[in-house]
Amino acid sequence: MGSTATIRPNKAAISFNKKVCCIGAGFVGGPTGAVIADKNPEVQVTILDVNASRIRAWQSENLPIYEPGLKEIVSKVSRTGRDAKSSANLVFTTNVQEAINESDIIMICVNTPTKQNGYGAGSAPDLSFVESAAYMIADYATSDKIVVEKSTVPVRTADVVKGILQANAEPGLQFDVLSNPEFLAEGTAIRDLLNPDRVIIGSMPTVSGDLAAERLAALYAAWIPEYSIVRTDIWSSELAKVAANALLAQRISSINSLSAICELVGADIEQVAHLVGLDHRIGPKMLKTSMGFGGSCFRKDVLNLCSLADTLNLPEVSTYWHGVLNINNWQKDRFVRRLMQKMNNTLSMKTIAVFGFAYKKDTGDTRESPAISAVKILLCEGSSIRIYDPEVAEQTIWRDLEDDRWSDADVRSRVTICDSAVSAATGAHAILVATEWDEFGSTDPAHTKADARPLEASRVNWETVAKVMKNPKFLFDGRNVVDQARLQSLGFQVEGIGKARST
Repeated sequence: MGSTATIRPNKAAISFNKKVCCIGAGFVGGPTGAVIADKNPEVQVTILDVNASRIRAWQSENLPIYEPGLKEIVSKVSRTGRDAKSSANLVFTTNVQEAINESDIIMICVNTPTKQNGYGAGSAPDLSFVESAAYMIADYATSDKIVVEKSTVPVRTADVVKGILQANAEPGLQFDVLSNPEFLAEGTAIRDLLNPDRVIIGSMPTVSGDLAAERLAALYAAWIPEYSIVRTDIWSSELAKVAANALLAQRISSINSLSAICELVGADIEQVAHLVGLDHRIGPKMLKTSMGFGGSCFRKDVLNLCSLADTLNLPEVSTYWHGVLNINNWQKDRFVRRLMQKMNNTLSMKTIAVFGFAYKKDTGDTRESPAISAVKILLCEGSSIRIYDPEVAEQTIWRDLEDDRWSDADVRSRVTICDSAVSAATGAHAILVATEWDEFGSTDPAHTKADARPLEASRVNWETVAKVMKNPKFLFDGRNVVDQARLQSLGFQVEGIGKARST
């Protein structure tokens, strides 16, 4: 198939989808399986993971990941959920044989990290979890299966999966491999699943491939308009996910590069972004400047693209995309260096409060968070650190701060994890806002999004914060979320990103 087309699922396809299995109970598999179960009450959905503690967490009141709206859905459709009915159709299990053997459609939702060792280390994707899932399916399947790549994978991975299945499964079984990449952003995963811009289904150009695509489309047709379910060839589908993340990362690095110019010429990056975004060819999205992007996907997928370009002997392409990552690393470092300069390049014996540790709001995920590199730089400078984040687990922060440059005892003697912003600010010489949590900002709670984390009584009382800090009071806003004028009236010296530097 050389072009895209929308899919109109037929009745035979719909009747086939009685049991679905998601391999991997992480950020992709958990929410995806929960929403499919919620929107297809007649379909049995099983989320499979070999990690027993993770499965127990999904079966409890304390889910292993935080996403607005997720807990409510799981409690309703999971058989172990608080609000479950007799018709609950979502199961979490470690029983590999039963989950695979009984499923019609199996979605591979496992992690694809960057290789740490061997050829391609540091850029090429590690497909060991994807391959393990394929071997698992081959070992336990006793009937034909549709196998769906949800994980972000390099182009031609479907060939690898198909090869493993054909070489290791019982003779005579048929496996149709589809590409159906996830386009979920942490913090908005449920909203992204319920109202996606598009659902891409890539298939092989065969009769069975066409039917498999229709059967998968039938699951989504329960709540997604027909025109949003788009079919294409499997290779274009695989590349589309990597390309989308690379282009989004490029956009963030582009606006961040302009923020440095704004600071030196007296322009305001928020005004520049607004004016540029009025051009319909550009639009306003992803033009929010920050300390740099984080998360599990952007850096990994840009490196994936660089590795692909290197493999195809396209060094200029690889260099171009490496530039996106170089700008991001520079931006992360640049803002912390600016903090140091403002504080006379002397941070030893000074206390810095860090507001936020997640890589962005509405998630507890800290992977590649700019806060991690910032805190490590501050520790190297001799600072004491007081950290507050409303969702990140304490053990996650300690894990992220592990480093060969210091012992666990040393870092724990200089870092304090606090349960409130006021506590973190007590005795601090400066505040670094590293995550754009609503409670740190100036947005009126009445105008926050319906699915955002409830502010309750958690909005920061900046008057109290000002009273408990040492003078002079510095605030470095790495997300441009605070009301700068108001905080200046409280005695803060405020430095934002892409704003004219104060003298």
